[in-house]
Amino acid sequence: MVEQELINWFWEVLQTELFKNLVALFWLLNKRNEILLISIIGSGKVGSAIAFLCASNSLDDVLLVNRTKNKAIGEALDISNAIPATSNFSIHGTDDFSKITGSDVIVITASTGIYLKDRTELMDSQVKMIKEIATQIRKYCQHAVVLIVSNPLDVLTFIFQKESQLSRNKVIGIASSLDSSRFRYLLSEKFKVKQSQITDALVLGEHGDSMVPIFSRVKINYKNLLEIINETEKEIISIEIRDYWKSLRFFKSRSQYGIAKNTFDVIRSIIKNEDLVIPASIVLNGEYGEKDISMGIPIILNQNGVKEVIEIKLDKSESELLKISAHTIGNYINSLNKI
Repeated sequence: MVEQELINWFWEVLQTELFKNLVALFWLLNKRNEILLISIIGSGKVGSAIAFLCASNSLDDVLLVNRTKNKAIGEALDISNAIPATSNFSIHGTDDFSKITGSDVIVITASTGIYLKDRTELMDSQVKMIKEIATQIRKYCQHAVVLIVSNPLDVLTFIFQKESQLSRNKVIGIASSLDSSRFRYLLSEKFKVKQSQITDALVLGEHGDSMVPIFSRVKINYKNLLEIINETEKEIISIEIRDYWKSLRFFKSRSQYGIAKNTFDVIRSIIKNEDLVIPASIVLNGEYGEKDISMGIPIILNQNGVKEVIEIKLDKSESELLKISAHTIGNYINSLNKI
């Protein structure tokens, strides 16, 4: 009798909210002490810059994976000297994909070459590469959030998601946030204001020539941008955003710091499980009236990847341009099926 009463009492305790909250608290505390893993595939300028930010900010353990093993090891050896003395984390380099097992975040920055005129000019070899990487990730690490940085960004994000068979919420292309930061910078230069005085400077659609700067939502010192800018100025800024990478190439080889910082911000939000509102490329399933493509749209992401898709109001011109951008990406994807 007493034994049955103890069993009943214990069962009642298990059902209480207090007990459930204590279990949740214990899990969170235990999770905080876990050593997580950030794997970065590609140890070139961008991959190494991302690894540097992760390691120097003690975000988590970092693994650099590169087809040339010595390149990955060399970058890891260099970056390891930037890890704070108080950090519990480390960085290593390898060419062995099996080492990515257990990764929480995987970043793909690998490239088969350097494009000179257009981000799509190496599309065939890049698609072949991303399919090979997808096979390795499907084999060794099916639960990570995967961030695509390689170009052509939107095409590769779409192909990777289909090839890896990961949830579309787990595959995110990082580029629209970079284009948006360039938009914000160019506006700050034109209007002689600090970037912090500019809000809602978004670029959506393709990370390419059909990208769409969203002028209708921008505010400078809480004033609508459309009140102080004309159509000619909008067109000039749109071209400057689109060709920003070409301007960089005139002065240096390739961009690395801007995309590295934008990618680091996403990695941090995943590792820390903090909501981040950001424009990024994901595979669409009816959002903005589009399906079977990937393109840059506003999302909220956290530890689980895409938490929510944000559908914002666009003016008629922007909506039409976004349709054109989606059609452009779709044409690139469809052209691959004809090869």
